[in-house]
Amino acid sequence: MIKTLFFSLSFLLTSTHLFGQPKVVNQIVAQVGDHIILLSDLETQRLQLNEKEREQAGKSCQILEQLLIEELLVNQAQLDSLEISDEQVDAEMENRLRIMENKMGGRENLEAFYGKSTVAIKEEFRTIIRNKMLAQEMERKITGDISVTPKEVAAFYQTLPKDSIPYINMKLSFQQIVQFPELTKDDKKLAYDQLVDIRKQIVSGSKSFDMMARLKSMDPGSASQGGKIQASKGMMVPQFEATVFDLKPGEVSEIVETMYGYHIIKLISRKGDDYTCQHILIMPEYSSKSISVAASRMDSCYQMLNRNQITWDEAVIRFSNDDGTKQNKGVLTNPYTMDIYWDMEQLNELDQQIYLLTDALESGGISQPSLYMDLFERKQGIRIVRLQNRVPAHQANLEQDYALIKLAAENDKKQKTLDEWVQTKIPNAYVRIDAAYQNCDFRVNWQTTP
Repeated sequence: MIKTLFFSLSFLLTSTHLFGQPKVVNQIVAQVGDHIILLSDLETQRLQLNEKEREQAGKSCQILEQLLIEELLVNQAQLDSLEISDEQVDAEMENRLRIMENKMGGRENLEAFYGKSTVAIKEEFRTIIRNKMLAQEMERKITGDISVTPKEVAAFYQTLPKDSIPYINMKLSFQQIVQFPELTKDDKKLAYDQLVDIRKQIVSGSKSFDMMARLKSMDPGSASQGGKIQASKGMMVPQFEATVFDLKPGEVSEIVETMYGYHIIKLISRKGDDYTCQHILIMPEYSSKSISVAASRMDSCYQMLNRNQITWDEAVIRFSNDDGTKQNKGVLTNPYTMDIYWDMEQLNELDQQIYLLTDALESGGISQPSLYMDLFERKQGIRIVRLQNRVPAHQANLEQDYALIKLAAENDKKQKTLDEWVQTKIPNAYVRIDAAYQNCDFRVNWQTTP
């Protein structure tokens, strides 16, 4: 981003690579008070960066400075009696563990990598995570109230070297009108009866849970693993989780209904709030009649829009039954940025079809009704897409990219404020930096201790 260090403190403090390597006791490269920074700490952070970012980091000088700042922040947080509750630490711990489990193929692989149980892993990293959260909280206390005026944003933009102003890829914004077909009682009964039959075969011993999950389950994330899920309390929807905690190991549940459909669950093991289970999901599917009714309504909507018999905003209210967009004029919000604009990479990850539908359209143009799969609702619908706006690729400017530049200006101001705070704390702290890093071009002057 614009003139904003990629190695920002917030990036380091929220790093998910904390669990990426076991701690290795090796060369001490720096010390702040009683806290030491190891060479392995630098390398752990460095491994997260791509090749270009590693070049910018030089010999890890920028990474080292951020770790030094973190130690000062933790020390000040303790002096100010800032507190992070055990519940907050546990929640952050679970989040990081889930990410690492996904990367490593499950909790068993994570435990094998460390050679210890999940409980032992948590104990090992609890203090580290608490300190990182304390540093985050202290940083928010120092910079949380900082904002920038429009005049400051303009001044910041004017100071940027022209060759450092980023090139913004093409941005697109969309609106949609969606009709999800209605599930009938017969549709639901068909799915329910199918799962009843599957459960009978499993309970009777004629078919294994693993095999039936692979063949029949409609959960794409677990079907190929025999329906296996490793999770902790709070991760799954309430009806699913309540059933898991009522089961004994090896027991197969009765049929459970959730927002996703009908499940049967087999508990494999449970340790405290952590559990491993298998499940089979059967989702009710719309009948051809329900789809035909929805298609007919959308065709009527399309014709009325083309004849200018109804405005787009009126059509959204009258025809859409998508709760996520109906109250927002059909605007599709980008979940990555919470903005209305999308770039191509984001579109390709979440909705490849939408670009094909609108590529030939001018701004304000609409697509013909088409069938699609809503990835968040996990159900089929029929939609009309409107290309709200297409912003061509360009160099960032205040007129088109004010929000982006404002964010960069705020980050720059926060960084300067944090650096000034750090400079006032260094004289009262014991700071030692290894000779190999004393020639680093740090942002602040750390060489105050003989």
